[in-house]
Amino acid sequence: MARPVIALLSDFGSQDHYAGTMKGVALGICPDATLVDISHDVTPHDVLGGALQLAATYRYFPHGTVFLAVVDPGVGSKRRGLAADIGDYRLVAPDNGVLTAVFAETPPKKIVEITERRYGRPTVSRTFEGRDRFAPAAAWLAKGTQLTALGRPVQNYQTIELPEATLEADTIQGEVIRIDRFGNAVTNIYRKSFEHLANTGSVQIDAGDHRVERLVETYADIEDGEVCALFGSTDQLELAANAASAADQLTLERGSAVVVSRG
Repeated sequence: MARPVIALLSDFGSQDHYAGTMKGVALGICPDATLVDISHDVTPHDVLGGALQLAATYRYFPHGTVFLAVVDPGVGSKRRGLAADIGDYRLVAPDNGVLTAVFAETPPKKIVEITERRYGRPTVSRTFEGRDRFAPAAAWLAKGTQLTALGRPVQNYQTIELPEATLEADTIQGEVIRIDRFGNAVTNIYRKSFEHLANTGSVQIDAGDHRVERLVETYADIEDGEVCALFGSTDQLELAANAASAADQLTLERGSAVVVSRG
């Protein structure tokens, strides 16, 4: 039988003990678990950023993986803790919209509010619920506990607005939704929409105040420092530079406009 997998996503970073402490709690409950760090470098309190990172990741994990997502600016407040079943995976997170993008792709089959105290630590800190509520819940699920044992079913949950590109007759109006550590500016324009427009003729790409002249297959197709557009591993249009930050060169940030139009 395969070992259970718990995948962790947070804004805790690696400087402090927070991420490591959550892992320790999880292993104390489910010592057979394999713990995988998706990232702990989500920008602090950036629920949208966490939601997008989670959605870009979850489908690549083994079926049965439990995802523990803690990006929680409302820690200690009355916001709920949720555990959700989306079929092949289960997720544990605060009810603040961090699951929005996953649910948009894969609607939940069942959601419960985490209320059963036996599946948390005896004392719950109002500043570290990741340790005391969410990590234990994820570990109990990985250990084989049924989702419904964690608490009462809920029908509604918090969502956040996800930036979506707009496809018009002659243009796609999109924006930068993420800048990775290499300075690649990832947009919400998908290959399918782009090709739909490009099939009718040549197109041009404008990012912020700059025209991006080249669409290439990979980073090695351009000279050092040259800026290009390409489709990355998630089939989203990216602005990139070979061995440099395209975001810096084009003065882009999350929310910067990116427009694809017929040339």
